[in-house]
Amino acid sequence: MRQYIFRRALLIVPTILGVSLLISGLLQLLPGNSADIILAESGGFNANLTKEKIEADLGLDKELFGLSELGFLPQWWEWMGGVVRGDFGDYFRGGKPVGHELEVRAPVTLQLAGMALVLSLIIAIPIGVLSAIRQDTPIDYVFRSLAIFMLAVPGFWLGVMFFVLVGRWADWLLPPLIYQDPWENLGGNLKQMWAPATILAFALAGGVMRLTRGQMLEVLRQDYIRTAWSKGLRERTVIMRHAVKNAFIPVLSLIGVQIPILISGSVVLESIFGLPGVGRMLLDGLFQREYLAVLAINLLIASLIVVTNFVVDIAYSFLDPRIRYA
Repeated sequence: MRQYIFRRALLIVPTILGVSLLISGLLQLLPGNSADIILAESGGFNANLTKEKIEADLGLDKELFGLSELGFLPQWWEWMGGVVRGDFGDYFRGGKPVGHELEVRAPVTLQLAGMALVLSLIIAIPIGVLSAIRQDTPIDYVFRSLAIFMLAVPGFWLGVMFFVLVGRWADWLLPPLIYQDPWENLGGNLKQMWAPATILAFALAGGVMRLTRGQMLEVLRQDYIRTAWSKGLRERTVIMRHAVKNAFIPVLSLIGVQIPILISGSVVLESIFGLPGVGRMLLDGLFQREYLAVLAINLLIASLIVVTNFVVDIAYSFLDPRIRYA
C-alpha cells in the first residue's frame, strides 16, 4: 500500500508538467498573440510602439536551444522556474500579479464547485438508492426519467431560463449583481451562490443518480445481502449498513471524474451570474491572450484533478478492506 501511494505521488509532478506544456503549445494555435492585440488596441497612435518591440518586452522573441519554431518553450521554461519560486508572472497589460488574482478568485470558484458537489450528492444518492429498492415501480420510472432529463439539459440553458422565468414571476429571488464575500455578508453571498450552485448540481446529479441505482441493484443481488435478509434484519439496516457502503465505491470514482465537469460548468455559470471566479478569469485571459494567466489557471485545474483522483484511489481501500494495492 505504501509503495503504491509513493509511486502514484511521484507521477503527479510529471503529469502536471506535461499538461502545462501541452496547454502552452495549444495556446500558440490561437490566431494572433498578445503583441498583435496590444498593437491593435493602441490604434496606431504611438509611432514608437511596434510589434517587434512588444514581443521583445514580453519575451516572445526568445528561443530555446535554437528552436525558433517552438517559440513557446522558452516562455514556458522561464515561467515554470518562477512557479517553483511561487511567482506566476504578471499580466501583460497592467502588470498585476497573476498569483494575487488567483488568490482572490479561486475561493469563489471553489465555493461554487463545493456547494454544487454537495448538493448533487444530496439529490442523487437518496434518489438512486430509492429507485433501486423500488425497481420497476412508478417511483423508479419517474426517477429514471428525471436522471435522463438532468443529463440532457445543458447548464447554460438552465442559467438563461432561470433569469427569464425568475425575473418574470419571482424577481425577489434574483441574485445581487455585486459579489459579496461570505466572511463579510454570508446571507448575501448565499443568495448569490445558491442559484448557480443548484444549476451546476442539477447537471452532475443525473450521472451520479444513474450509477447509484445501477450499483445498488448489483449489490442487492449479492449473497451477503440475501444472508442479511434471511437473518430478519430490517430493510433500513440492510440497505444502509450493508448495501450503500459497497455500492458507493464506483460512485466515488465518478465523483473524481466529475471534477473537470465542475470546473467547466463553473466557467459558464460564472459568466452568466457575474461571479468573479477563476472561470471568468480564464475567459478574459483567452480573449486578451494573457497566456500567463491561462497557464496558471490550467496548472491549478490540472493539479486539482490529479490530486483529487489520487485521493479517490486511496479512499477505495478505506471503503472496502478487501481492496489492496499491489
